[in-house]
Amino acid sequence: MITGSIVALVTPMHPDGQIDYSALDGLLDWHVAAGTSAIVAVGTTGESATLDVHEHLDLIRHCVKYLAGRLPVIAGTGANSTREAIELTRGAASVGVDACLLVTPYYNRPSQRGLYEHFKAVAEAVRVPQILYNVPSRTAVDMSNETTQRLCAVENIVGIKDATGDLGRGKQLLSMVPEDFAVYSGDDATAANLILAGAKGNISVTANVVPERVAALCAAALAGDEATVRELDESLKGLNAAMFVEANPMPVKYALSKLGRMQQGIRLPLTFPEGDAAALIDAALESMGV
Repeated sequence: MITGSIVALVTPMHPDGQIDYSALDGLLDWHVAAGTSAIVAVGTTGESATLDVHEHLDLIRHCVKYLAGRLPVIAGTGANSTREAIELTRGAASVGVDACLLVTPYYNRPSQRGLYEHFKAVAEAVRVPQILYNVPSRTAVDMSNETTQRLCAVENIVGIKDATGDLGRGKQLLSMVPEDFAVYSGDDATAANLILAGAKGNISVTANVVPERVAALCAAALAGDEATVRELDESLKGLNAAMFVEANPMPVKYALSKLGRMQQGIRLPLTFPEGDAAALIDAALESMGV
């Protein structure tokens, strides 16, 4: 089971929008050195919505090959079409990923029955560990804790990224699933408290910017060191908020460009923050000493 700080990695791009593989390699090396526990390649933060299928799979393949076992690779392979999700998951499995992350089907808003059948179909089609991903603020569909509980019994489904940001609901979910089913936080603001309650780690946006600190926070929470958790969590509050002053990944890519980790490359309809939003991110970076 993967535990700790799992970075929802950005996809670095040149100003013309092409993938910048050199910057990507630099980020991967940085995360290895910083104590990150695993990466998620081509999730929401990795601009999965603006990459075509060839780019999507090529980027996953590159991460697996470049890391060569130094960090586990979790591939974002969700889609709002079950057939496409199977195709992406099969492609990721074929290049040797450690697990796949599958978001709830967005836009078409399936029922709870539809969600169950969707994830069951993907799990039965591809023999690779699969982590569910519930983020209703982005998908307009919310998978209930009861549906997640049903899916625990499906072979290959090993965990869930809970990005609801609802701590009470997350704690309820932890009480409903087996110990060997991994619940991960997908919300930086509440992640520490969910880990203290029993979650296995944080699939984090903020870890793109300060990987050492998020890794330290997750390690302290997993160890039950509440004093250290409170200190670190308080220090990250401003940056966590700044990373969502506009829709992810616009703020985090802006922050990384300011740190010199990547160029100002992003694909339309996404744009880099300006004005008050940019100033807020700048202030958060300065307050963190980075």
